[in-house]
Amino acid sequence: MHFNKICCKGGFLLNTILLAIFIPFLATIFIPFIHKHTRFHAGWFALFIPAILFILLAKYIEPIADGKTFGYVFQWIPSFDIELGIHLDGLSLIFALLITGIGTLVTLYSIYYLSKDEMLAHFYIYLLLFMGSMLGVIFSDHLIGLYMFWELTSISSFLLIAYWFHRKGSRYGAQKSLLLTVTGGMSMLAGLLMLQRIYETFSIQEIITSFTDGTDHILFVPAMVLILIGAFAKSAQFPFHIWLPDAMEAPTPVSAYLHSATMVKAGIYLIARLTPVFAGHQTWFWLVSGVGLITLFWAAFTAIRQTDLKALLAYSTVSQLGLIMSLIGVGSIALYAQEKIDITFYTQATFAALFHLINHATYKGALFMVIGIVDYQVGTRDIRRLGGLIALMPVSFTIALFGSFSMAGLPPFNGFLSKEMFFTAMLQVKDLQIFSLDALGTLFPVIAWIASVFTFVYSMIIVFKTFFGPFDKKELGHIEEPKPGMLISPTILGILVVAIFFFPNTIGKYLVAPAMAAIYPFEVFSTHLHYDIALWQGFNTELLMTIGIVVLGTILYTTLRYWERIYRLFPEKYSLDALYNFTLEKLEASSRTITNVYMTDSLQHYIRYVMVFFITITGGYFLYAGAFSYDGSEDGTMSTFVALLVVIIFMAAIAILLVTSRLSAILFNGVIGFSIATLFVIFRAPDLALTQLVIETVTTALFLLSFYFLPKWSKKMRNVRINWTNLLISILVGITFTLVTLSVHSERMFESISSYFENAYQLTGGQNIVNAILGDFRAFDTMLEIIVLFISGIGVYAIINAGNRKQRTDTHEN
Repeated sequence: MHFNKICCKGGFLLNTILLAIFIPFLATIFIPFIHKHTRFHAGWFALFIPAILFILLAKYIEPIADGKTFGYVFQWIPSFDIELGIHLDGLSLIFALLITGIGTLVTLYSIYYLSKDEMLAHFYIYLLLFMGSMLGVIFSDHLIGLYMFWELTSISSFLLIAYWFHRKGSRYGAQKSLLLTVTGGMSMLAGLLMLQRIYETFSIQEIITSFTDGTDHILFVPAMVLILIGAFAKSAQFPFHIWLPDAMEAPTPVSAYLHSATMVKAGIYLIARLTPVFAGHQTWFWLVSGVGLITLFWAAFTAIRQTDLKALLAYSTVSQLGLIMSLIGVGSIALYAQEKIDITFYTQATFAALFHLINHATYKGALFMVIGIVDYQVGTRDIRRLGGLIALMPVSFTIALFGSFSMAGLPPFNGFLSKEMFFTAMLQVKDLQIFSLDALGTLFPVIAWIASVFTFVYSMIIVFKTFFGPFDKKELGHIEEPKPGMLISPTILGILVVAIFFFPNTIGKYLVAPAMAAIYPFEVFSTHLHYDIALWQGFNTELLMTIGIVVLGTILYTTLRYWERIYRLFPEKYSLDALYNFTLEKLEASSRTITNVYMTDSLQHYIRYVMVFFITITGGYFLYAGAFSYDGSEDGTMSTFVALLVVIIFMAAIAILLVTSRLSAILFNGVIGFSIATLFVIFRAPDLALTQLVIETVTTALFLLSFYFLPKWSKKMRNVRINWTNLLISILVGITFTLVTLSVHSERMFESISSYFENAYQLTGGQNIVNAILGDFRAFDTMLEIIVLFISGIGVYAIINAGNRKQRTDTHEN
């Protein structure tokens, strides 16, 4: 492996990968100023970011095709061995080009799609945040770095889906996507930590290199399953797929970007990246290929019943992602049984997966944009209301035709080529004698073929029910093509759909084959990384399957109104969406019930809960471990003056409980505070004594000021009964604190760190040891405290500003 670092002329280390990750984040700083202080659409500035990054990354195509990889390790916190490792190879390059290339087209499309009256600054900030997060995911070679960017994609996609937050559907879809993807992400984090425990490294490349050392580890399978849950949730695989259709409430540019080319393929990237690690276990094969096939079939079947074009596209996306997932699962067989079988067909499955990944991004991106144009121009996406648009929107029709027929797997479109390779891979599975495939392998091509029939049907629905048939001018009004600028992006993608069909081997040689080297990084696979894609392979089984799809699919489409009643057997109230809503409602109701039990609006109760928890956990653990101990042999002697102060503090504390005057209680409380300050002086802690004196003086004055406004102390208040529960808790807290303090003092398991702080002047240049501890030794903690205060300040400012804005609005309305 080659790890190259690129240096700029100034001698400073410069890496395009680092720029690709962080430039989108940095660009978000300038978007609000550009939007506010210029007349230009903010999208024109945002457009430069993915366009420039695409050009920069395209320069890596040739060297990576020659077998090179590029890596860089950024020392983040060297003292704790925390670093940000990045890695660019063929696999990450495919995704990087999709993220930046499709990102460029989507940004251009959004300029014409979104009005200047929209919150454009918010939109492009969210979009660039998502772009940078996705690039961080695919370039990260550090497990924790990958997870950090992974969750950033969930957060930024949540913001994008909820962009039209005034719509209930947008809020619901954003919440649903966040809950499911973040829950999956937490599962993935547990799996990644297990993976680190197995291989004792956070580097993905190091784990791949030494993958055979951990296959027998007890945590290997749990880590695999947990990581797959996270990947399935992100890539909308069954049963986690339910978030994707609701996410279609987002603006069409978001759907075209997140849900066709980028976010939903993050899970596919992770599974492809970790295939060399886990493919040696049959659990990996069954989970990846099995879940992929179930998703492919169920989503294709469900898509047909949709009446909203974007919902139909959402389920079609889920289905196509299942197709890619199943191919990766089948391709993992080559890594499992590389010495036992002819690996050609199974590496070809992975080749088909990567090739279809590119094809899907082109035709699905084009379809989303066209459907967005239809919605934008016509004002509806309801299939039942549409029809007859072919004469009014011929360019949009042509692009939709290209995209739909490619998705259906028809020539001369790129989807036909990858679909034929998909059938080839599925047909080979049934002949295997491993993983019990001699019995179950036949299901693979059968499920694949049936799902493809449904894919053909919903592809025809998009074309014929939208653009053919009668046009209701009274209901829909005057319809025409949008501005030419809105057609540029889908037209480019439509051209690519056809161009890739005629020149597939260019994509195969320069993009797919280098990505195969990342998934099969072993010498035995060196001759199985590239396949010549033929436009015509004769009358084979795959072609006959395609002809069968066209014939049966056409029959099913033309007779749709007769057999679509079958969907009544799958009522919505028994769907996974209904289960999700029911579960969420029950969790909210349960949490509300539990919260109402302890949220009594009584400060006394809240303090009681905290103290009881402290006694139970701390005291209970000390009792269980037998950790209570006391050794006074090394204790110093107590002077008479110190003993007198202790007695005074004790008596003042008791007196507070017995006095019937608030003024007396304040005075006794002051006696305790000033006595403690005196103890600090005796024990040679003048800085603490000064702090205590200042605090005690201020609090005493505040008590006096506050109590002045309280009602007078009545006889009823003097005759309050003793609360024995509170008294018992107070005594137990005091005993627990005392015993813990004595035990900690007596049983020192480690050498005191005080000697380290004694060198404060030499280490930090500070003569005051307390200031040195706060400002230098605890600098990170102090920084976090400052950040918390800063965030709180921003929140207070936002609330005050919102109140003032509302007041001004009300005044204006009146």
